Order: sequence, then C-alpha cells, then structure tokens
Amino acid sequence: MRRSSTLLLSLAVVGGLTGAVPATASAQGRSDIPQSHPLWANAQAKVADTAPASKLSFRVYLNQRDNAGAEALAQAVSDPDSKTYRQYLSPDQVRDRFAASDATVNAVKSWLTGSGFSIGDVPSNRAYVEATGTADQTQNAFAVKLGKYKVKGQTLRAADKNLSVPANLASDVLGVVGVDQATNLFKPDHATGSGTPSDVAPGPGFRNAKPCSAYYGEKVDTTDPAYNGKHLPYAPCGYTPAQLRSAYGVDKVGTDGKGTTIAIVDAFASPTIYSDASTYAKKNDPQHPLKQSQFKQHVFPANPVLEPPDQCDAAGWYGEETLDVEAAHGLAPGADILYVGGESCEDNALDVALNYVIAGHKADIVSNSYGDTGEDIPADEVKVFNQISLQAVLEGIGVYFSSGDNGDEVARLGTPSPDFSASAPWITAVGGTSIAIGKDGKRIFETGWETSKSSLTNGVYGPAAYTSGSGGGTSRLFAQPFYQKGVVPDALAKKNQTGNNKGRVVPDISAVGDPNTGFLVGQTQTFPDGAYYDQYRIGGTSLASPVFAGIMAVADSFDHFHHGFINPVIYKLTSRTSAISDVKHVDAAVERVDYANAVDASDGLLTSVRTLDYQGLTIHTTPGYDDVTGLGTPNGLLFLLLV
Repeated sequence: MRRSSTLLLSLAVVGGLTGAVPATASAQGRSDIPQSHPLWANAQAKVADTAPASKLSFRVYLNQRDNAGAEALAQAVSDPDSKTYRQYLSPDQVRDRFAASDATVNAVKSWLTGSGFSIGDVPSNRAYVEATGTADQTQNAFAVKLGKYKVKGQTLRAADKNLSVPANLASDVLGVVGVDQATNLFKPDHATGSGTPSDVAPGPGFRNAKPCSAYYGEKVDTTDPAYNGKHLPYAPCGYTPAQLRSAYGVDKVGTDGKGTTIAIVDAFASPTIYSDASTYAKKNDPQHPLKQSQFKQHVFPANPVLEPPDQCDAAGWYGEETLDVEAAHGLAPGADILYVGGESCEDNALDVALNYVIAGHKADIVSNSYGDTGEDIPADEVKVFNQISLQAVLEGIGVYFSSGDNGDEVARLGTPSPDFSASAPWITAVGGTSIAIGKDGKRIFETGWETSKSSLTNGVYGPAAYTSGSGGGTSRLFAQPFYQKGVVPDALAKKNQTGNNKGRVVPDISAVGDPNTGFLVGQTQTFPDGAYYDQYRIGGTSLASPVFAGIMAVADSFDHFHHGFINPVIYKLTSRTSAISDVKHVDAAVERVDYANAVDASDGLLTSVRTLDYQGLTIHTTPGYDDVTGLGTPNGLLFLLLV
C-alpha cells in the first residue's frame, strides 16, 4: 500500500514537507497527529497485543519555528543563482533561529514525566525529547492500543490508530518516532558478489570463484557455449580503489580529500572494522594507508529497550559498514572518516545517529546506505527525517543516500515505487551503474545497473530473470522539488501522479553499483576452517553512495570549500556543461562463475550470464535524465572544476 496523494498535496512546500502539520481535534482536549499510523498495521495483519509491562523508548520530535523560512533559506544557500549561495549557518545559528524554544522543550518534558516516563537526551539542536516507559504508559499517553503486526516477513509493533497528544502541545509536536517499529524495515542497500543478500562477518564467509578478470575484458569465456552468439568476458574479480579513482578521474588532480570529513551512518559497529579497513588498504592500495588518526567511531551504546542485534541482522550491518568505510577511503584516501553507529536498526537509532552528525556539524559529507522498500512510511518518520535533512542543507552538509537495490520495486510490491529515504527532497539520491574499466584504468563504457541472470545447466542457458538493480522512480510522497523543474522530463515527473501533479524523481546522480562489475572488499569472516580476513567482490547502491561521497570529498578539497547540498548545482550543470557524463543503455553481459557453497569448489561451480542493463522494468536507462541513473556520473576533472 502507498501513502495517499493527500499527503503529497497538503504538505508540499518547495518540493518538501512542511515542518508543522495541523493536528485534528479529538475528544477530551486531545489532537491527533495526522498519518502517524502505518498503513500496514491493520486488523488483518495483527497477530497479538503488546504486553502492557514491556518497555519501549521513543522520541517526541519538535516543530521548528518558521519552517517556511527555513526551507526558503535552504533553497537560497544551495542555489548557485541566489545572492546568498553558500552563506551557510552554523549549528548555533540554526538553533537560535529555527529550533524549538526551551519553553517548548520543558512543556513536553512536563507532559511526559506526568505520564510516568523517564526522560532521556535532548540534543543540542532541541530536535526531540527522548522518553522511556512501559507499553501501558505509552497507550495511555497517546490514547492508542499497541499490537504486533506481520509485515514484510517481520513482526513489528505499532499502534491501532493515529497517535494523539494534549491539544495544548499539538502545534509543538512534529511527530513521534519509536512507538511503532516501521523502520525496522530499513535494510542495508548492498548486494553481495552472488547478487543476493547474505550475512557477512562475523557470519558465514563468501568468496568469488575463478576465473574472473583483473579488468574488464581481460579474460573471455571460450569454453562454455556462446550466449546469443557471443563469447562473453568473465566478470571482474572486484575493482580496486586505484581503478575506481582512475575511472572517475580523481587520481591525478593533486588532492585526495584532505581537509574534509565523511561521516558514515549505519546500525551497530563491526568489532573488526579498523583492522579490516587498514588491512584492506595495505593489500590493495599501499600508497594510501588508512591511518588511525583518520578514522573515528561514535557508537551509541546498546539500548535493551530497542530491538536486539539478532533481530536486526547485525552481521549484515557489519558488512555494510566495512563496504562504506573501504569505498569512501578508497576514493578519497586523504579524507577523515567518522563512523556513527546507531544502537539498533530502529528508526529511533538511525534518526538519532544522523541527527548527531548534523546537530554538531561533525562532518561535511554524510553517506547513508540503507532504506525502506518503497514509501509506505508513517508520516511522523517522514517529517522527522525531512527536518533533520533540512538542517544539513542550512549548515552546508551534503547528505547522500543510496537509491536502493531492487529497481522500481515492482517485483516486491506489485506497483512501481522509489525507496525512502532516497526519495526525500533535501538529500542527494545516488543510483547505481555497471562499469567496464579497461587495462589502462579508463572507462570503456558505463551503463545503467539493472541485472538479469541466465543460468547454464547441461550446456543450455535458461531464461533471463531479474536479480537486482539501481533503485528509482517517481515519488508519491514528495512533490517535484525546485531543482528538478525543467530538467526531469514531465513523462517521468507525472508518473504515479494524478492530473498535472509532478513528483520527485529518483535518483539524482550515480556511480558504480552492479556487483557484477563491483568493488573488492576485505573483511573478517567465518569460514569452515575458522574466522579470518578475506576478500570478495560486492556491489549495490551501498557502494555507489560512499563512492560518490568520496568523489565529493575530493571536490571539496580541490575547490577549497564544502559544497553542501549539491542538487541545485548538478541539475543546472546538465544544461550548461559536460561535467556530468550521460549514462546510456549498452547491450552487454558478463559470464559469472560462483562456488555452489559460497567458499570453495568442493560442492561444484555454478555458471551464469549476467546482463548489465536489463530492460524488463518500468524504469529505463535513456539519453538525458532517467530514473535508473539520474543525471549521469561525474566526468572527472571537469566535474571537480565546475560542481
């Protein structure tokens, strides 16, 4: 199910959501928080009541003062045609001008303590008030009943209707995050070398089988039958940092991202991250070690009230962190990296981790490689995320989100949709490509990443079936933002809309994402003979986001300023320069060999063909802007000079 067009029409301001949503009056001096009830929490999906004595933590997010003014200023500081372009605010200036007042914070605290909750953190930007209590206290405070609901293979907590608050606080409350567990549906956006999700260290190990190629086209499969009359090149074994730096033209510009900090936000923290990332750099990029002084972690302590790691696939998040850190350092080896690990995969944790970076301007660039399947997200979470990302724009922080690894989501949802948070208007959504890098390190070609697989069985290739690909499409939640007007074709902007309405289209820009032309990553994994460091090829828009973040760190260093929110700039570049390379459809495929047991040949080998830009979806790679690759990919030095 999808959020209704009512949300799009009533909340769209400058391509985003307003910070304040008028609450609807209800009985006994209370006001509903509109659309705070997830659509999946319905009677048919309910499996149990929530135990009254069970504990939970949530955060009451507070409305900004003058949200319309904040959005107008965000547009002005990021639009190159504005007189106040790049005149960013400090965190203190944002707080003093737009944050909730101390009186508002104290009023919300008083209500919560009076309802029996213990009060936790209030961040420096006064974005929220944290509270912990029982399910029974929560039901009474918000006038709802909590239950457990089956959704997308999980059992999650949610209320049976919209949350409500005392009427005198309605204008102060932006939303409540954590009463439901909607963003337990957030998952890392990475695809392993096998093209399917899997646990990584400290979970089961994975290796790529041979033969594979050191660069695109190095080895051609002449022993298996030709596919559609052609003998295909073996998939690359995994591109190295030097190959990607060369392909994207950031290897000979005289700078490497020094002076810029890239923050990476994920859930949890890999216990072997620095050892793995530094070992990886020594093995694959010895001239660019990851120094201890370059890498810091801020990990929120585990909260027993939130979902435990085993229910959040902590091993998958460890692999996500490893990929993000190694890719970001690989593209910008001089940049500092700050890893911020949420205490769980719940919305409570990931929003707080992102807000930590933004509220204190802990970094200049933030890469986020996770998202939901589609946009069926409670409005509270949407509004909260939008307010956090809006502050990032005001401060000149660039926030990048992977666009997703399942194309238009038709296979999983039945209808086309982009993924949230990539569809939000104040962030840059990074899509994925398939890239062919030659022996000389240059791009042979780059096309959209939408992969199909055709398995070889008894000398015959089976039918091609879609496996994974760059997320994209037209939002039902967000109206067309100002920077996409006149650039994104109306045929795309009007998809999923009614009448002449236009929506936000994803992605904005792209970089390598296809695991069949993916990145070599190194990580401690558990193999049949023990746990140790090993390497394998991986992809996903989880790769594209930190790769592009690394390119932007080099751009910051090269241009001697921080670029902040780049969408207004890059959409203007497409009509004025060739700083962004248009990505077009290319008919190409690679031969893949995989271990049947994922680690060695003892159980046999599996051979398949992987097409690189499968055409069986409702999104397509086309000349100009498209909903697979957005505007295209960075065009080396010209991009660094003009962005």
